[in-house]
Amino acid sequence: MAPLSKAGAALTAFRAGLSGDVVTPDDPGYDEARTIFNAMIDRRPAVIARCEGEADVTRAVRFARELDLPIAVRGGGHSVSGMSLNDGGLVIDLSRMHAVTVHPGSETVRVEGGALMSHLDRATQPYGLATTGGRVSTTGVGGFVLGGGSGWLDRSMGLAVDNLLGVELVTADGSPVRATDQENPELFWALHGGGGNFGVATALTLKLHPLPEFSIALVMYLPEAGPDVVRVYREIIENGPREAGGGVLYLTAPPEEFMPEHLVGKRLCGALVAYAGGEEDMRKVAQPLLALPHEVEIVTALPYPDFNSMLDDPPGLRNYWSAQYVTGAPDDFVDVFCALGEAMPVPTGTQHVLFPQGGAIAAGPSRFPVPYRDAPWAVHPFGIWEDPADDERCVAWVRKVREDVRPWSTGAVYLNFIGDEGTDRVTAGLGEDNLRRLAAVKAEYDPDNVFRFNHNIAPVPAAA
Repeated sequence: MAPLSKAGAALTAFRAGLSGDVVTPDDPGYDEARTIFNAMIDRRPAVIARCEGEADVTRAVRFARELDLPIAVRGGGHSVSGMSLNDGGLVIDLSRMHAVTVHPGSETVRVEGGALMSHLDRATQPYGLATTGGRVSTTGVGGFVLGGGSGWLDRSMGLAVDNLLGVELVTADGSPVRATDQENPELFWALHGGGGNFGVATALTLKLHPLPEFSIALVMYLPEAGPDVVRVYREIIENGPREAGGGVLYLTAPPEEFMPEHLVGKRLCGALVAYAGGEEDMRKVAQPLLALPHEVEIVTALPYPDFNSMLDDPPGLRNYWSAQYVTGAPDDFVDVFCALGEAMPVPTGTQHVLFPQGGAIAAGPSRFPVPYRDAPWAVHPFGIWEDPADDERCVAWVRKVREDVRPWSTGAVYLNFIGDEGTDRVTAGLGEDNLRRLAAVKAEYDPDNVFRFNHNIAPVPAAA
């Protein structure tokens, strides 16, 4: 840390030179500026830089390096372990950098580093185009994509990194670089799953796909129907088209207009078919689910951006998540999954989800560091609750899910679905061979491990 006199002078110069705002603990709005999605995280950075563009990001990195301040990068602020905040350091806040530029002729889009899924989805929808995004509209595009990117459209359009065409990055020495298959190709490879380890992504270019129609079937059942629901859903996915995605989940019935009053606050099992196509074709796929006795059904065509904002979780709740990617969904697994759903903390916002993979995910390029690509299913215990008194039971339940489905685990995991679960899980999320290669890229672009508030890759130079 620099002497106080030097730090004060540097901060004054930093404020004057930044196009955006600089927020410190003495400034109005500091507490709002340090608030993120997960209310369990309470950290107090020394400086928050609300950047307006790449030049601001460059200044911010150099300012932090001059004063030896830890750097955290905030895009959407959705990291469950609060990786977008630190104590006593600098936060590079990209939230004002959210411009989205669609190029319909080439079916590509340039997305600034602070854009949310809502910005991306709303910009591409008028052209009948889309790309795989997160499962809620408030997720940050940058962290989502660079971490791998699994969403409602991944079975039809591939993982988000499969659609990554270029990244504009500010590296640890404050230098702007561009990474594509032709420019800095090794860095570009590392950005396909390596997350924020290599710099601050100020913009990403993504491939788009035609999506003229989108439709859903959301069906709610009493929880005792869960095993039958999961088995029927399994058959739909394993024998159906790649346009069909979605998931099966246990949840607390929300107080929504479509929910009968007597069910609100009670445990339900739900099945969602999210279909990259029209309602008529979707109904044929979803018919076996609709044939099961159920309490609620929503079967409709709707714009994809509208659907992707329907399931948004409000900020300010307490969150703890994990995941296991599994080799299959045989009947004995289904029984364990459903028993865990029956034990889920209710009433809370917690969800116990089984996501399908396959389709374009499995068919995508094998060269990237995403070792969970070949798993046919993913279990995602998504703990979310309001009362701190529920911390112990909700965290314990998430951990129990992770352990009880371990016998079916492939050993790989999608890092965006988990918090800080140790270095072994980072290895599981990237692959052991990939990790060695990633460590060499890290050593080239960030030898001092400046960008370490992430699923961290320690810099290790490549062997001579």
